[in-house]
Amino acid sequence: MANQTIRPLIEEAVKVSMKNRDKETTSTLRMAISELKKEEIDKRIDLEDEQVIQILQRMIKQRKDSYSQFLDAGRNELAEKEQNEINILSDFLPEQLSEEELNLIVTDVIKQTAASGPQDMGKVMGSLKQRIQGNADMGLVSKIVKENLSD
Repeated sequence: MANQTIRPLIEEAVKVSMKNRDKETTSTLRMAISELKKEEIDKRIDLEDEQVIQILQRMIKQRKDSYSQFLDAGRNELAEKEQNEINILSDFLPEQLSEEELNLIVTDVIKQTAASGPQDMGKVMGSLKQRIQGNADMGLVSKIVKENLSD
């Protein structure tokens, strides 16, 4: 059996939200389960926790994009709905690293890879991705790497 601990938690949370008649949580989690099943069918595999985390992060990123678009358009009620979905999905991700922790890790990887400027960003990001996958927003990581390499 595949290494699965997150998916059963999501499935159990759906049951709890149904009992509590929390329609928003139920629909958000059902959407996540649907996305996981779709991925399994498309790739004909049983998803490992790392893959589940990647899918959840992708879903959160989509919602963050929608959130900012709704705010820009003055659609606050829709932006709030997106933010609630982000919060619900984030509950199933591992603890995220703080910006200070990310700064320390980035400077360490830059030293290890002997990166000297923006042209080495790919090398640094490749090393970082393996090290912190699932524990940080890669957009924030990219921003920190750019800041450190441009100094």
